Amino acid sequence: MNQNDIDLLDLRLLRLFEAVHTSGSITKAADALELSQPTVSIGLAKLRRHFGDPLFVRTSDGMLATPLADSLIGSVRDALQALRQVSEWRSAFDAASSSRSFVIAMTDASHITLLPKLLSAAWDVAPGIRIDVTRIDETLPSALQSGDVDLALGFVPSLENGFYQQQLYEQDWICLTRQGHDQTTHGLSLRTYQAAGHIGVVYGTGHLLLEKALAAHRMERRVALRLPGFLGLPSILANSDLIATLPRQIGTTLATLGDLAVHECPFAIEGFFVKQHWHARYHKDPASRWLRNLCAQSFVR
Repeated sequence: MNQNDIDLLDLRLLRLFEAVHTSGSITKAADALELSQPTVSIGLAKLRRHFGDPLFVRTSDGMLATPLADSLIGSVRDALQALRQVSEWRSAFDAASSSRSFVIAMTDASHITLLPKLLSAAWDVAPGIRIDVTRIDETLPSALQSGDVDLALGFVPSLENGFYQQQLYEQDWICLTRQGHDQTTHGLSLRTYQAAGHIGVVYGTGHLLLEKALAAHRMERRVALRLPGFLGLPSILANSDLIATLPRQIGTTLATLGDLAVHECPFAIEGFFVKQHWHARYHKDPASRWLRNLCAQSFVR
């Protein structure tokens, strides 16, 4: 049997074969399939040529199946059932009963600002899922493509091209000091900013925008302390006269946690959008879509 012979057995011929075998009548088969009798006869002739057998013989009791047709009907019905299952199959994700693990890449700032709200929203409707958080680094694009990471949250310029993305919210910049800072009683002036000591948070992509703004304004800061993240920042600020320049959401969150003073930044810094990013391979994946919808409902504003 060559490929052309196999191609002849399309879905319509298999359905026709089953209908004639079940009804024992070309007329009834035609009615069941909503075809004309000549069309059924033509299809039956193709089947006979393909198998080299009459398949059905006309008798006073109708069209009786030959032994070959009887031996084929089980396989034909199995094939039709499999095709129906494929045709009707719809991937689904049942959040309420799922025990799936999701891996989300985010910065440590997002651990403080986004993760608590996301966990609360997720476990409220999907109590059995697990969320693993990983860092944003140079392996992220390949990890999203392979499925090792399901979603990336944050400001990730390296994912601007070639990945799906959705804006969640826009960020601008603020400054934090301890409450009662001697030089900021009436607000934070540019002169005070330039004269003060600063904490530089050097992890993540946002600080590059701050450095770019400083260069554009031809300003230099006296950075007294550099930190790789935000851990410990509130207590350090509360016990010093240092200033920290941060994106607004992480800044206001830390200010609340550490009882710090919030000041508008005395010079312009380019803002940015916090986004969620995912790979095209998982754009239609129901579990991935559920997670993205959850993030959108939680953070889009």
